[in-house]
Amino acid sequence: MGRLFVGWSEVSITPDKKIALAGQFYERVSEYVESPVTVTALAVESDGEQMIICSCDLVNIGSNLVAAVRERIKSSVFEIDTDKIIISAIHTHSSHDYDHGDSHDFTRAQQILDSYLPPEKQYVPKVSPKGEDFMDESEALEFLITVAVLKAWENRKPARYAQGFGRAAVGMCRRACYSDGSAKMWGDTNSAAFTELEGGSDSGIEMLFFYDDDEKLTGVAANVACPAQVLEHRSFISSDYWGKVKTILREKYGDELYVLGLCSAAGDQCPRDLIRWVEPETPVDDPNIEKYEALNRDADPSMFDTDGCKLVGQRIVNEIIMALDRVRRTYDEAVLKHEKLMVDLPLRRVTPKEYENAKEELKKYAVGVEGHINFNDNAKMDIHTGTLLRWERQHKENIVPVEVHIARLGNVAIATNPFELFLDYGNQIRARSRARQTILIQLACNNEGYLPTEKAEQGSHYSAYVSSGSVGHDGGDMLVRKTIEEINRMFI
Repeated sequence: MGRLFVGWSEVSITPDKKIALAGQFYERVSEYVESPVTVTALAVESDGEQMIICSCDLVNIGSNLVAAVRERIKSSVFEIDTDKIIISAIHTHSSHDYDHGDSHDFTRAQQILDSYLPPEKQYVPKVSPKGEDFMDESEALEFLITVAVLKAWENRKPARYAQGFGRAAVGMCRRACYSDGSAKMWGDTNSAAFTELEGGSDSGIEMLFFYDDDEKLTGVAANVACPAQVLEHRSFISSDYWGKVKTILREKYGDELYVLGLCSAAGDQCPRDLIRWVEPETPVDDPNIEKYEALNRDADPSMFDTDGCKLVGQRIVNEIIMALDRVRRTYDEAVLKHEKLMVDLPLRRVTPKEYENAKEELKKYAVGVEGHINFNDNAKMDIHTGTLLRWERQHKENIVPVEVHIARLGNVAIATNPFELFLDYGNQIRARSRARQTILIQLACNNEGYLPTEKAEQGSHYSAYVSSGSVGHDGGDMLVRKTIEEINRMFI
């Protein structure tokens, strides 16, 4: 156990020009800035060990982005162990569309679909983000994340910390199950065939509070099992509900307070209640959302719009404030351990029968579709183009090596993964962790897509298709076992 040193930084990545917005099957372009997007970095050092966590207002993090940031730092600051840098995303769909090279290769999928179309038909994008008023952001993002890491490291000072816990209704399961055994992402529950939501929800919020030596609060880290995607369909720049959390907390504790938003295992979670469904204020273009008869409900405001986003932020803030009020003691020393692991997981594979069926379905669709195709066609054929993509990939590789970080800070365990990890896996890890608290960070240091449960794979649909992620439930089980093993080894 050694003296604790902590440094913070926040760097704006808000563009000053239009950008292509990330997420969704369709193309979107930013029209204005609803709230700034940033990178927040926390650097922790104790007894020669170090850990740097970046929370980025992005939809995901690609391995190429992580590699570029680490390379920049390695060449300039030798005392930073670049293997101890964790870069994660809050999963806002209203930020930069960085060329992340993820496992769900939309470009290649589009090429496959195009290859089945007759010459007179072609893909027509909804918008085309080109021109002098658009920003080329790749190198800028790499540079700004690097700056955030370096500033946090340079700002290290003697510090104190405390743990906290709260509960807020933020994330809810977004997959509906039906009597025929099928399931749907965003499925319509106003149906006689609806039986249940596929999984549960986790209202718990794991928290870490950091103070200077005068006991002044300097920063808050909060771990919420829900992606930041209230405003995911809108055409503006936004840090979603984490932006609201920052604004409200700073009104109470001062503008210098840092907020590290961390997304826990939440691949099947969303901020919307599928049972008490409230329609968006204005329509959204999402081919996976089909409501045949949307009823009026007395419930939350629309969780597609800013009023709902503000409410989510306020709920989280309320819990943070109450947890801060319960802090009775802070600590200036801590056990800090941190290991970066490469874990080999099996590639999710398709069978020859699934491959042949996908080709036949694409042929039939290409013949029957009228006129040119658009994002709706992409969404409908996603399962089939993804199957052909996986067929190509599985003839070249069997293993998906994933970067995982396991850390201990006092009584708290921190574990990362590069997936949109379904909640059940996170629950298994937390329940069996020897730590007093366990912080899970998904979409960290790469993007390998969704990692569904076996039940979700059987129900199928988007988020559980083979096209939705590189690893299946057998890999999920392996990831859980390895994570638990490494956490518990640190707490023996």
